[in-house]
Amino acid sequence: MQKCAEVIRDFVKNHATGLIVFVAGAGVLALRRWLAGGVCRSKVSLDGKTVLITGANTGIGKETALDMAKRGARVILACRDITRARIAADEIRQQSGNGNVVVKKLDLSSLQSVRDLAKDVQENEERLDILINNAGIMMCPKWKTEDGFEMQFGVNHLGHFLLTNCLLDLLKKSAPSRVVIVSSLAHEKGSIHFDDINLDKDYRREKSYRQSKLANVLFCRELAARLEGTGVTAYSLHPGVIRTELGRHLFPTFALWQRIIIMPFFMLIKNPREGAQTTIYCAVDESLANSSGLYYSDCAPKMPAPQALDDAAAKKLWDLSASMVGLA
Repeated sequence: MQKCAEVIRDFVKNHATGLIVFVAGAGVLALRRWLAGGVCRSKVSLDGKTVLITGANTGIGKETALDMAKRGARVILACRDITRARIAADEIRQQSGNGNVVVKKLDLSSLQSVRDLAKDVQENEERLDILINNAGIMMCPKWKTEDGFEMQFGVNHLGHFLLTNCLLDLLKKSAPSRVVIVSSLAHEKGSIHFDDINLDKDYRREKSYRQSKLANVLFCRELAARLEGTGVTAYSLHPGVIRTELGRHLFPTFALWQRIIIMPFFMLIKNPREGAQTTIYCAVDESLANSSGLYYSDCAPKMPAPQALDDAAAKKLWDLSASMVGLA
């Protein structure tokens, strides 16, 4: 026994560096796997179903579209950049073997563009089974939409609010159907600034983004309440921290030393396929058929921030949003 212990000590002494590297590597791999999060296990087919996904030409939107196409759905990529959307559609058709993937123009920073898309869908699509409000903008400078709204609130919330409302009749006609709203963990630090909704008095990138993501969760909550009994259910979610183009306005604001520190972290966070899993889960998982208005993360229900559970604020936001976009 003593000889065995000595052999082990000698081995550890002679291979200390290698053992340290091995243990560190195993730790990094374990951390990477944990950060990858949950996976949607549902094998449900979407043959004969129609899915519309905003911002589906890149990132988790594209991965979601690919998954829907593999399940047999007719997939509509609603995108601002038509050229990139057509390239993405070709890739999705090739990878899924599903030729029923189409591209439609949508610029969420323009209410007219939203109405034009909704009219197109209403006139040319027989059904709409799943609407996935995925597109977004993050941490941009103080820009305004075509209609004069603060850009992050306008794109992330108001555009999707109008689109969803314009398509509700078709969703009801296709029931059971679902509305999936991609929010973010950032909502936990957010507030709805009803007295300065466009943040004209105090604009900060992170303040605006957090407000828009809280608006997503509140919108889902109020939407679910209004759709009770119609067969249309709504879900909001945090997809995780993901390597996508969404942070393109944030990264350039970092100092060089900050970028150097951050770069290794990007190797550990979710890739777009992993980041799409909770969206896919909310769109197709059979166990959610009788749930509505809840918030999800890593393919499981999660309690949102207290301010996201404020029913009075959700109703107030709905009324304000309807007024801003011109809904009766």
